[in-house]
Amino acid sequence: MGVFVREKVGGCKMKLPLGINYWPFLVRVSMVISTVLLVCRSPHVYVVSVFGSASASVSTMPLPYVDPCADRYIYVYEDLPEKFNEDILRDCRSLSPWMCPFFTNSGLGPELNGTDVDEVLQDTGWYLTNQWVLDTIFHKRMKQYDCLTKDYSLATAVFVPFYPGLDVIRFLWEPEIARRDKLGLELIEWLKQRHEWAAKGGRDNFLVSGRSTWNLQRGLDESYAWGSKFLVIPEVQNITVLTVERRLVGKNEFAIPYPTYFHPSGMSQVAEWQEKVRSSKRPWLFSFAGGRRPDYPDMVRNYLIDQCAESSRCNMHECEIGGVGCNSPSNLMRLFMQSNFCLQPPGDTRERRSIFDSMLVGCVPVFFHNESAHTQYKWHFPSKLESFSVYIWEDEVTNGQVRAEEVLLRYSEKEIREMRDEVIRMIPTLVYRDPRYSRLISWMPLMWLLTELLGG
Repeated sequence: MGVFVREKVGGCKMKLPLGINYWPFLVRVSMVISTVLLVCRSPHVYVVSVFGSASASVSTMPLPYVDPCADRYIYVYEDLPEKFNEDILRDCRSLSPWMCPFFTNSGLGPELNGTDVDEVLQDTGWYLTNQWVLDTIFHKRMKQYDCLTKDYSLATAVFVPFYPGLDVIRFLWEPEIARRDKLGLELIEWLKQRHEWAAKGGRDNFLVSGRSTWNLQRGLDESYAWGSKFLVIPEVQNITVLTVERRLVGKNEFAIPYPTYFHPSGMSQVAEWQEKVRSSKRPWLFSFAGGRRPDYPDMVRNYLIDQCAESSRCNMHECEIGGVGCNSPSNLMRLFMQSNFCLQPPGDTRERRSIFDSMLVGCVPVFFHNESAHTQYKWHFPSKLESFSVYIWEDEVTNGQVRAEEVLLRYSEKEIREMRDEVIRMIPTLVYRDPRYSRLISWMPLMWLLTELLGG
């Protein structure tokens, strides 16, 4: 007879983001547990699992039915007009002439094979994924979610399948600001007509942006001001926004990882990859992949590129326009896989997709600004950041007080190995599962019960 038991799940501790009232935050937590953000497997969260035993006879009384989707149901606005999502993909050339291939394979992009895979990557599970397509990857994954409901009264949260990150790309350089704001304003008008919105004023609604929220928070209605004003629309303040990079002032914003090139269909692929990464040889102390910012000579990355070029312990792909080194997943993965530390200075924003690409191959990230990790991925990174990463204050580098190589040489082999092991342990929580695969809840491994969308 099957016996329902409660198990405590070990892992990293989830902390309350500062500035969020406790009760609204609980509502949001119940939502993210059911979808993406609790992949860190908080030791404070209990989940129901099912164990069967032919010899078990706990009681002759029949056990009450326990709904495996209780508190995990998600309602989706399935009738949301396609102009808010699929039409954007059909008009992919308006995003960029070269963006269209990235929407194949449910948003994962073209599958990597042959010379693209080389001896570095696995034969399956690897795709040429664009860093800005999380809107559509998440939406496709939600369609496979095990606990969807058409009954709003059962739902813990409501998913809005709008693609704000992709919408804004079309008009970032559009001088007519009304065009940048049009679709977001139309979305709110549509939502306000729905009883699912009216029930709680949208406070149980959530959506995903694959673009940094800095592109969605224009404060001035002037043509020179950047981005759209979607996030400053009053009604949007009630929506929980999952994004690859949040603003510190965005109390309803929560950061989730950039998509990498790896999208496993099952845990066996993840375990195989972890073992490959763990056994890789790392002849380089540190490495860097990225380009200079000649218009901003005081940026720390310019100093780090010079330091790396001068060091015999550093390997580098200095990315220039038209270069191939930084556009080849296998080249990047090889660079990071052969390095103990990977430098992750800010680029156009504080965050970099490269953070997750490098961690995917067990490279210990080196941060230079506290907003690159410390204030962002609270659900994904351990509270003790020193357990998996190194922090060097960027001002000490630009002022000539510190050289990255000197700092990294202070770590012993044992310390490096322990940090790398922690990074490798985190890999299942940092990759997006192939959205085309689904599974049955009742026989789902315990870890996967917590990683509905994100992770193996």
